Amino acid sequence: MTFQEIFEEVKSVFMSGNVSNYDGHLALQVNLTGEGEGAFYAEIKDKQLYVEPYEYYDRDVLFTVDSGDFLRIVHGKLNPVLAYTLGKLKIDGDLTKALEIQNLIQSE
Repeated sequence: MTFQEIFEEVKSVFMSGNVSNYDGHLALQVNLTGEGEGAFYAEIKDKQLYVEPYEYYDRDVLFTVDSGDFLRIVHGKLNPVLAYTLGKLKIDGDLTKALEIQNLIQSE
């Protein structure tokens, strides 16, 4: 898959989540490695979700993960905590905010 295809798939899943009850601000960047390498960010601000294919330097947390593993996380086939424990998901930044990615992912 290309980066654009992966990004569109992830954005579709994230955008299906409900953030209207989310109080506060969350900005995360995902650096994908391997096939479809690239970077994108997701931000919840004023109860609105934005997902864009750019780097975001004023972020709370940075994920670095293989694109295939990230797709498995997004689709509920790989638990993000397990992925972190196994070293498949690297997290730089606020771990509490990192756990909030589950608010963006709806299990299929």
